This record gives sequence, C-alpha cells and structure tokens, in this order.
Amino acid sequence: MSSKFESFLQETKQLIDRELPEFINRLDAEHRLKEAMLYSLEAGGKRVRPVLLMAVLDAYGQPISDGLEVACALEMVHTYSLIHDDLPAMDDDDLRRGQPTNHKVFGEATAILAGDALLTHSFSMISNAPHLNDDVKVKLISIFSEAAGASGMVGGQLADMLGEGKQLDVDQLASIHHRKTGELLAFAVKAGALIAGATMTDAVKLSEYGKEVGLLFQIKDDILDLEGDAQLIGKPVGSDLSNNKSTYPGLLGMDGAKEMLATHHQKALDPLKEIGLAGTLLEDLANYIVQRNH
Repeated sequence: MSSKFESFLQETKQLIDRELPEFINRLDAEHRLKEAMLYSLEAGGKRVRPVLLMAVLDAYGQPISDGLEVACALEMVHTYSLIHDDLPAMDDDDLRRGQPTNHKVFGEATAILAGDALLTHSFSMISNAPHLNDDVKVKLISIFSEAAGASGMVGGQLADMLGEGKQLDVDQLASIHHRKTGELLAFAVKAGALIAGATMTDAVKLSEYGKEVGLLFQIKDDILDLEGDAQLIGKPVGSDLSNNKSTYPGLLGMDGAKEMLATHHQKALDPLKEIGLAGTLLEDLANYIVQRNH
C-alpha cells in the first residue's frame, strides 16, 4: 500500500469510528436497543464501504466530510445485515469480528430489532445530510434502497441460503455474491460519484469499477475462509464449508480462485485508466482488497 493510502485508510476509519456512534447516541430510543445497535457498530471491521465512498470524493477533490452521513448510513446497513446473517435462522454464527454475535449477547428478539433500527435509521441519515441538496438525496435514497433490498443484498442473502447444499456454477455464484455483497460496495462508488458531481461517463466507468471490486471482495473472502488466520478474520475458518456453501476455491480449486482474483483485479483497474483515475486512492483500494489478510 502507498503511504498516502495507509494514511487515508487510517484517517477515514478513525472518522467513521468516532462519528458513527454519535448518530446512535443522539437517538431518542430505548437504552437497550441503542446498546445492541452500538455493540455491533463498535465491533470494528474494515469500514471498506465508507472508505470506498470517500476515496471517490478524494479522487474528485471533494472534502470527504461531504459524504460522512451517507458513509455512516452505508455502514449501518452493512452492520444490520451482519446481525441478521448471524441469527440461528440464517447462518447461526456464534462469533463476529472476534466477539460473540449480537443475538448471543442480547437475545434474538433484540438483535432482530437492532438490525431493523439500523436499517431504517440509515435512510433518515441520508435525508438529513447537511451538505447535500434535495435532488442528490432523493437519488441516493433510490439507489440505496435498490442496492440493499429485494433485488440487491436481501435477494442475494436468500439466494445464498437457497444455494446451500447445491452445486452452483461460477456464474450462479457470482450472481449471488454480486447481489449479497457487491451491490452495497457498488453503491459506495455510485454515491461518491453523485456527491462529487461526476460526469455520466465517469459514473458509468466507476460503476464498472465498483462491480468488480464487489466481486474481488467476495473471492478474497472465500480464499481467506480456507487460508486465513481465524484470529485476524474474527471467526472460525472453514465456516463456508461447514454451511455447505459453494465457494470459488470449491468450484475452481485454490489456484483457479486466485487466478480469477487476479483477472478481476485487472478488470477493476481498467475503467479507472479510461477516465484518468489510475494511480488514485481507488486503485490503492482495489489493491488493498486483493492483498488483505482479514
């Protein structure tokens, strides 16, 4: 990683880690509910989605603070999805980011409601963002709801569950992961482009980049699920195998999965070159996703 990207990653993560809990603390809500929301929000994580959004703003010379509320809203939706993913009715996980999952600490009912509260509050965050005009807010809410909803993340989660125990092909697996994981990562890029006022040509190319980054993220996750360090990942390795899920290493072998990772890494970088954003933090971020160890 470049020193600039390391500094940006640290700065952005610190900003999100500092400001995100404040948006919850200001809510007029039951203490127990806020406690459960904060438990998962403050568990850490890479904050890749907010970093991605703010890297787009940086590439266009915009202050990253202009995207703060949208970045935090995005992290809230991502966190809600993890809380619900971990529930006994879904993946039935005991650990998330190295600590007991939300329902193990607060019970299933409160965990469900904490996820619901994070999801609904995220849209309030965007609608009240002080640096954005109303037209941008409406567009952001529209594409955000699509990315997080039935045709995006939620639909991908169900397809992932229905695919357990079945032998999917690579295209079917990529479709599931594009919806389940890739749509929110792509939204981060689209949101950054909207806030920065990027041209339509740039927005299209950035969307291509965002789609590839989403796929990169999932392929790398599948590789780390077999080769990673459980302490760094924060959950047991081999969980996909134990849940009878199709994975890229399972379909292609480890060498094939790593070759696919390299292919899509290049496909992520190509659109950046076409719009003059090669060498920016967006390129560094794609490299970071490929090289990460957790």
